[in-house]
Amino acid sequence: MFTARDRFNPNRRRTLQGLMVLPFLPLAITAVATKRGIVGQPAPELHADFWIAPDGEPTRFSVTEQLGRWVHVKCWQSWCPGCHSHGFPALQRMVEAFAGDPRVVNVALQTVFEGHGINSAEKVRKTQLQYDLPVIFGHDPGENQPHGRPKTMIDFRTGGTPWHILINPRGQVVFNGFSLDTDAAIAHIRSEPV
Repeated sequence: MFTARDRFNPNRRRTLQGLMVLPFLPLAITAVATKRGIVGQPAPELHADFWIAPDGEPTRFSVTEQLGRWVHVKCWQSWCPGCHSHGFPALQRMVEAFAGDPRVVNVALQTVFEGHGINSAEKVRKTQLQYDLPVIFGHDPGENQPHGRPKTMIDFRTGGTPWHILINPRGQVVFNGFSLDTDAAIAHIRSEPV
């Protein structure tokens, strides 16, 4: 993992060809140049065949309706070990840090690009209950065919799961990657005026 400390180590930079550091954002992040993510671009709308509120009832969610707020999107699949060992703990940390803060919204979106029969719509509510997360959950089912990717994965050029997307209050993607340094993200959000 390329960290903020490595940003100042020229030897480390040379060994990570194809990666670029985003110096304007003090998160420990990397992005594969031109291949993954859309950092610096306006966030497209998220696509889901359904959204559910924390109580399991149907709801809606729109990125464009969140302008003026930070949006953290956690993309996952129910059979993804990394989603359970790293992704959901990161989401829990973000939810705890901003509980009751109207400037920040967290959502979890199952982006199914494989195992369509296992990473099903039914797993969304089950996972929401498993982690007892008071956030909106959604399901982007992808196409049930070999290499059938979900629209969110295509639009945000994600690399799989677990995947985190952080959108600033102006609607711009400022992080788009596998591993979010939650402490750095929390500190950055708290230091930025909305």
